[in-house]
Amino acid sequence: MSFARICRFFLLLSVLLLPACRKPSTPSSEQKLSITDPTTGIHVEVSQQDSLPALKVLLPGQPASDPGILVLFPEHVTALEQGKSDAVHLYIFRPGTQATHPNWRVGAQSLEYEMDLQARVHLVARATLEPDGIRFHYGFVNRSDTNYEFIEAVTDPRMITPYFRDLRLERTYVHHWDGFDLLASETPARLTMPLDKWLPNRYRVPYAWPIDRNRVEKKEDSLTWYNKSRRVDEPFIATKSTDGKWIVATYSAAPGNVWTNPELTCQHADMQTSLKPNSQSSTDLKILIVHGALDDVLSRVRLHM
Repeated sequence: MSFARICRFFLLLSVLLLPACRKPSTPSSEQKLSITDPTTGIHVEVSQQDSLPALKVLLPGQPASDPGILVLFPEHVTALEQGKSDAVHLYIFRPGTQATHPNWRVGAQSLEYEMDLQARVHLVARATLEPDGIRFHYGFVNRSDTNYEFIEAVTDPRMITPYFRDLRLERTYVHHWDGFDLLASETPARLTMPLDKWLPNRYRVPYAWPIDRNRVEKKEDSLTWYNKSRRVDEPFIATKSTDGKWIVATYSAAPGNVWTNPELTCQHADMQTSLKPNSQSSTDLKILIVHGALDDVLSRVRLHM
């Protein structure tokens, strides 16, 4: 082989080997933690804005720029020690960048993490994307001798997207023995009340808990509680989209009440469980995301109860 041909051979070889000499790319530390239902196109991703557990939910066709539904997962964990009168927070969500953050695991259609709470309580939390919504599971492990009368993880889905936001509760429903009713039907003045008089408030309807005697209660910081005069017979709260095509509904097996903060248009149907010393317990909650009517939501709740 001539000298010129040898030079061309080694030049070609160096070009072919060049990609193999590049620095390998880093693995998925930069990759988004997300899941998408292949049938419906509903998309769930871990919030990139927050260190503590929060999820962003987008409906099919919604752009990534839409604020979507922000689910604090959970917003807080509260427990009441047996023999005491005041419950304590074992965890409270704080937005933005924090010193600590959980390690997420991605399953086939689930996002899961573990986290140590206060008072030697360990939390295993999992969100599973299903064809009709997202199921949330909270597993509590008590590594102490404390006996908790109840423990509760409060899931907080906030309808930040204008597509679901319902400041005056004109599209938010509950179900009574005689059918569907607007959550705030007993407060018709809300429709014309100045917003600074209407907000901030909490609108509550009992399920397992007693009916509150006070229809309206003034709380601290100008907060008003509105209490409906009759209980719901199904443990969910549902909000229609502005065009009426989609419904988001939150339910669990046995919430004390269902309620909302209309300023956030959040939905709450959280349930409690006991937690004995050195033992485990769990609670579950589901957010239905249904392309259909209120009756479709009702049938799904009854099917899964």
